[in-house]
Amino acid sequence: MRSFTRLSFLFIIVALFSGCSTDKKNPEWVINEVMVVNESNYVDHFGQRNGWIEIYNNTAKTMDLGGRFLTNDRNNPKKYPIPRGDVLTRIKPHQHVLFFADENPINGTFHLNFRLDSTRENYIALYDNDGKKLLDEIVIPAGMLADQTYGYEQDGIKYHEDGSSTAGILARVTPSSNNAILESNPKVDNLQETDSLGGLLTVTSMMVVFIGLIALYLFFRLSGNIAKRMSQKKVAQSGTLSAARSHSHLSGEVLAAIAAAIHELKEDQHDIESTILTIHQVKRNFSPWSTKRQSLRELPR
Repeated sequence: MRSFTRLSFLFIIVALFSGCSTDKKNPEWVINEVMVVNESNYVDHFGQRNGWIEIYNNTAKTMDLGGRFLTNDRNNPKKYPIPRGDVLTRIKPHQHVLFFADENPINGTFHLNFRLDSTRENYIALYDNDGKKLLDEIVIPAGMLADQTYGYEQDGIKYHEDGSSTAGILARVTPSSNNAILESNPKVDNLQETDSLGGLLTVTSMMVVFIGLIALYLFFRLSGNIAKRMSQKKVAQSGTLSAARSHSHLSGEVLAAIAAAIHELKEDQHDIESTILTIHQVKRNFSPWSTKRQSLRELPR
């Protein structure tokens, strides 16, 4: 009985100390990054540039934003109801979604009915489906410059170990992407500094393409010549007429006549000419060449 009482006492003490902990937990939904003035940054599906709000799913499960509320007015938590039933409001674990503050909700689910103002402080909050439970909020200071964002250095991490906020002006604009720079390539960074306009990269790419084309031409030309020589050598070794033709510049007709003459010579098909001339007497009194006259009419005498 005493041991049970002691265990209960220890459990109560631990519970009290854990309840008094000053550690702040990161919420499930985090307003992760905000751009107030968009002059040359992210373009929406309508080709327009407006301020935008990035919300991050800070859990390990797919969650739906449909039915919740976004607002920039502390006194109106239900200012923009996020439509239900849109499959695009189902956000996968540790993924982002953008809402455009263009004051034009007719453009779709992700177009809000309010704008952000750089001349004053912007309060942005996300409320649950009942419009009473606050899910997350952030305050953007006044005077934000164009194409500058305010948010958290790492996605979903709102607090330092001491409980202070990690919010601030971000070094890199990352709509629908990780806020933290996970890896930096020194070669790419150096190229950006030395060739900011990309001219050197363009010339290098063109040279690589042309050199590749020239190399392919020389390769196919060389391989074709080698194949031709090997074929001619093989035909020459076979001892056929094609071999003679492959080593001469005579036409096919001349070679055919020579071949026929050689064949007749081998087969003894040539006439044997003698020195005796035989003349047969023609019994008819007219030349065979003038037989046509027999068909002509003779004039009466």
